Amino acid sequence: MSVEPADLESADILIRLALDEDLGRRGDLTSQALLTPETRSEVRVVSRQSGRLCGAVLIERIYAALAERSRQSAACDVRLHCQDGDVLEPDTCLATISGSVPDLLTGERTVLNFLTHLSGIATLTASFVQQVQQTGVVILDTRKTLPGWRRLQKYAVRCGGGTNHRFGLDDGILIKDNHLAARSGQDAASAVREARGFLQSQNLSFPVEIEVDTLQQLRNVLDEQPDIVLLDNMTASELKTAVRMRDEQSPRTLLEASGGITGENVGCAAASGVDRISIGGLTHSVPALDIGYDWPETDFGNGDVRGTDGGLV
Repeated sequence: MSVEPADLESADILIRLALDEDLGRRGDLTSQALLTPETRSEVRVVSRQSGRLCGAVLIERIYAALAERSRQSAACDVRLHCQDGDVLEPDTCLATISGSVPDLLTGERTVLNFLTHLSGIATLTASFVQQVQQTGVVILDTRKTLPGWRRLQKYAVRCGGGTNHRFGLDDGILIKDNHLAARSGQDAASAVREARGFLQSQNLSFPVEIEVDTLQQLRNVLDEQPDIVLLDNMTASELKTAVRMRDEQSPRTLLEASGGITGENVGCAAASGVDRISIGGLTHSVPALDIGYDWPETDFGNGDVRGTDGGLV
């Protein structure tokens, strides 16, 4: 899975912030108290459960940023055994990291925070994609992302086989119910006409998408042949009716189901004949994938350092 340069630029900002949060003004006091920089070891980054990987590309960047922050001449050495987008089984070794034991420990939580969160998004996305793969329906994310994390969370969706919706308010028109409410007394079709006219006046070629929550609204907007109509919180029966209406009135308009989509009902939504399904839960409430560091059972002279899992604080 290819990562965009802008994704990495966003990641570097978050990595610096994460290290600043963890190290503060004094650094890792526990490692300073118990270990010497000369002590070296190698750890394995291991998945504890099955899933889809995302964030491996960041491990080396995290340790490089740690070395730069600590003014060290060399960062820990990272060897990847899996790539972002790979399917994981329990006990899969994702990477091997070697270097100074204090550095390995200091960077551990930051690495795992990125890996477990992003892999959780990729894993959940992959489960939705798997359920609709026979229908040709596209699984989309939304803008329901953590501030600052949008590019990485959307990268994780791509690692899971999903497709990115617009990245922000500046790269597409999506006329939501609140836009329509703010235009009280004007129908939805007029909003489509005005949006299309605005794009033409600005020499922009973005698609025009509009949200509807009733079939009557849909009938009204289809007369304007919008590029995409978002069908909000409709039942499977309503979605099927919406598809028939679209086929009769505006065959080129794409239909996007959204709202209340879960693993239990995504199959029914896809079977209705819609073209796209957008799911906010891919990014705003995803469970972490269990990934941990496996340390060798070796006496480093300051105590026995053993395997730790993703739950280490």
